Amino acid sequence: MPLFSPISVGELLLPHRIAMAPLTRSRAGQPGNVPTSMNVEYYRQRASAALIISEATQISQQGQGYAWTPGIYSEAQIDGWKAVANAVHAAGGRMFLQLWHVGRVSHPSFQPDGALPVAPSALPVPGKTFIEDANGNGVWSDVPTPQALDLAGIASIVSDYRKAARNAIAAGMDGVEIHAGNGYLLDQFINSNSNHRTDEYGGSFENRARLLLEVVEAIVSEIGAERVGVRLTPMGRFMGMGDDTPEQTFGCIAKRLNEWKLAYLHLVEPAMVGNVKEDSTDPRWDAMILSMRKDYQGILILAGGYDGKSAAEAVAQGRADIIAFGRPFIANPDLPERIMRAAPLNTPDPASFFGGTSVGYTDYPRMG
Repeated sequence: MPLFSPISVGELLLPHRIAMAPLTRSRAGQPGNVPTSMNVEYYRQRASAALIISEATQISQQGQGYAWTPGIYSEAQIDGWKAVANAVHAAGGRMFLQLWHVGRVSHPSFQPDGALPVAPSALPVPGKTFIEDANGNGVWSDVPTPQALDLAGIASIVSDYRKAARNAIAAGMDGVEIHAGNGYLLDQFINSNSNHRTDEYGGSFENRARLLLEVVEAIVSEIGAERVGVRLTPMGRFMGMGDDTPEQTFGCIAKRLNEWKLAYLHLVEPAMVGNVKEDSTDPRWDAMILSMRKDYQGILILAGGYDGKSAAEAVAQGRADIIAFGRPFIANPDLPERIMRAAPLNTPDPASFFGGTSVGYTDYPRMG
């Protein structure tokens, strides 16, 4: 069965093709957004994944957009992630850390000196973010109109990505995934809906892809291409995303990423809007994924509402090399074994997705 055949990703040999997708759970320790022993146990339980891709992890204080999400820019955060990586490796697993800058999807309560969030352009944001109120509770709040980045600000963010990648390797991670999707900063530059710039980072699809490619180059030069993956959400609509020419824009990116021989490219099916799966997809998607599959010459990971049967079919048909599962891994720490045995799955509890204790986090039962 191709889904359970081994595959090489960078310098890693994965025992099968079921990866754990990045899942924001908002349970980093406070103060400092530092991974704790509870996070160590959560990832250790899921070490049977072919590859764990960590929850999105901010590269700087400016990059944070939600309450209680972890970072990778302080010594305490590096030490916290080191404990996670050690536990995953001791259990036989492999792990990439997902690097994140939310851009405009933030709130002044997270920003240095209470500043406005940053973005390619100062445009209203159709969405909310998860903040901590005066009583220490998590609440959803409107996102303010951001400030547009100047060139010096852009250069500083590229430097922050480089440092974050170096920190991830210092923490013992096998590699990093650059989060360039889901309506966050790099995706905001890529999509024409959110990027109205007229300089070298705006206008043409080549210019709108420039920041992502600069980030890739900086990280590759720091830790090596074999340790770097990229996640994209072509045709995504979350947080106001949308592009006038998605086939050209994302096709261009797929081709350009071949220049580095990366570990993988990770695409999210457009039926996923945030963490909600819709009933229909953009009718252009199937043709687009086939085109990107042809354009990108390396390992391709797909995510977005797969189950065991559809994942096996996608790999067998050559649609993808690896399938990443999100919510099924929340409730099923032993998901690969359950899929292999066609065993029933535990049902995740949405009320415990964001924030909280070990309940709904490390207490889901394994088979038997």
